[in-house]
Amino acid sequence: MKKWTITLLLLMVAITAVGCASKDTVATETKTADGKTNYQGLTLKLGVQGKGGLYGKAREEKWYEQAFEKLGVKVEWAEFQSGPPMTEAMASDKLDFASLGNMPVIAAQAAGIKFEIISQILDGKQNTAIIVPANSTLKDIKDLKGKKVAVTKGSNAYNLLTRGLHDAGIELSEVQIIQLQPNEAQPAFDSGKVDAWATWDPYITINTLTGKGKVLAEGESLGVLAPSFVIVRKEIADKYPELVTTYLSVLEKSQLWEEQNSAEATKKYAVDYKIPEAIVGGMLKRSKSVNIPVSQDIITELQKTADFQESIGTIRKKIDVSEVVNNKFIEEALKSTSSK
Repeated sequence: MKKWTITLLLLMVAITAVGCASKDTVATETKTADGKTNYQGLTLKLGVQGKGGLYGKAREEKWYEQAFEKLGVKVEWAEFQSGPPMTEAMASDKLDFASLGNMPVIAAQAAGIKFEIISQILDGKQNTAIIVPANSTLKDIKDLKGKKVAVTKGSNAYNLLTRGLHDAGIELSEVQIIQLQPNEAQPAFDSGKVDAWATWDPYITINTLTGKGKVLAEGESLGVLAPSFVIVRKEIADKYPELVTTYLSVLEKSQLWEEQNSAEATKKYAVDYKIPEAIVGGMLKRSKSVNIPVSQDIITELQKTADFQESIGTIRKKIDVSEVVNNKFIEEALKSTSSK
């Protein structure tokens, strides 16, 4: 069976991040003649989880560069394998915006990292799952007792696994949890070194549609949603609100392009990553991308996750997730986009 280039397939949907002004490229806060902020000298790093997909298109077309350069702002790109390294970068002021799953967001808030959630970008119903090899005899999450399960700790898949096991009455100590990043987990899964893999898309779709694996349980069936969000470093939100709205406006432009050109998008992604269009189509269906304000229902689900993770010691203190939700930027971005 042909091996897919997994590292290039991290999240076909919106998983992007815009970075921070480095210490040697800080903008001088002055006003232009018409009273607007002069951002000359500011450099933003745009971080993504992998290459290609929705943000591969934006990078190819230089949509972010064009939008920010109009304001005198330069951009750079940084790539990450998962959400936790993104929040680590944000903690050290090396990233201003990140698109990532619910667990890294919760861990970041509990760690005292200053940020705001400014948009929801995945509905979170089927984009996380526990998969097993195609020939596995495991049929239920309860069957994981005593088994080796690969997962990226701190990820939304880790939340799915831990909450799923808890609801099934299985102690974490009764499962051999193996900490692996996706590029490590895939070969371990292929070689049979682990019995299951708690992961997210595109890995779910790739492994199921290529016949390598099958879904044992997924977020929707377990009642554990895994929405993803865009977060912004608090200092950037406070000092440069126009840039936050600009970022979300470009994200919406990218989203609309994909929705309005689904056939073209599918073909492009298939060519980019040298995979069948059927796999791309499956990924786009399973990981439904959105760009919307964070609803009260999602805040409630996020709080439920935070409370559970605090109860098992993943995070060290109780948090109120509503304190970091700020919908004003996405509301403004959607308003400005719809008026064009």
